[in-house]
Amino acid sequence: MAFERNAQHFHSYVMQRPNMGQICGVPLDQNTCDTWSDIWKFQAHPEDILMAAYPKAGITWMQEIVDMIYQGGDEVKCGRAPTYDRHPFLEAVAPKPVPSGLQLAEEMDPPRILKSHLPVQLIPPSIWEQNCKVIYVARNAKDSMVSYFHFQRMNKGLPDPGSWDSYFAAFLSGQVPWGSWFDHVISWWKAKDEHQILFIFYEDMIQDTRQEIRKVMRFLGKELSEEVLEKIYEHSSFKAMKDNPMANYSTIPSFVMDHSVSPFMRKGIVGDWKKHFFVAQNEIFEEEYERRMKGTGVSFRTQI
Repeated sequence: MAFERNAQHFHSYVMQRPNMGQICGVPLDQNTCDTWSDIWKFQAHPEDILMAAYPKAGITWMQEIVDMIYQGGDEVKCGRAPTYDRHPFLEAVAPKPVPSGLQLAEEMDPPRILKSHLPVQLIPPSIWEQNCKVIYVARNAKDSMVSYFHFQRMNKGLPDPGSWDSYFAAFLSGQVPWGSWFDHVISWWKAKDEHQILFIFYEDMIQDTRQEIRKVMRFLGKELSEEVLEKIYEHSSFKAMKDNPMANYSTIPSFVMDHSVSPFMRKGIVGDWKKHFFVAQNEIFEEEYERRMKGTGVSFRTQI
């Protein structure tokens, strides 16, 4: 298994925060940029499922739900490997000899559950050519910003976020890995009318998880009993996932992801931004949000 190879090789290099490059104006890890032509040429299969989201929008949660749906609610099968090996992260390029997301995907037989944080215009064309089903998870910008800030603090695979004040400005201007939250969400929102895309809101998942699981099941063409649905609900709860080493990224060495700085599964709530935003920051944010989101037709809840 790939995750066993990972464990053997993680200690063979010193982890340094990455240099950043750009693809079509979107900030990405330089290693991703260096192998972009291969990522762009990725060959999808019609049965592949793509999980997509802006970072820290709930994609790991959705991955676990979809895996449980495909495994018929079998928790043992879902525990076969850590989430990052079950669901290849298409644009992820780890230091050698750890395999890239692309390599992991190419080693697997369809149907593959794939993951990406890319904005819609950078998704490999074969995903659309093969008419793959895509599930996009969107989270309100304020909570996304807070969660992403803490994630960058603990994850040396991303640039150092600096202070909260400087990060606030960087996030609003899109100068963070994978670019602007606004561009990301708006581009995917528009694309949902052209492709097989199920657009799910994180806040809806929090408010009525069972209803959103049913929505995903219907989209994937799966009919499962209420008993199995309940298993999926319980297995994918925040507490269950926080305690599950196959879902909580605790199998990644601490010199890569330092959970003592901030846990990967941090709070899983709506409205945590209120503990971070100063009054002046909230005013700046609201003004920019109104300017960028006006007329898009997509609306988010920042509290429930």
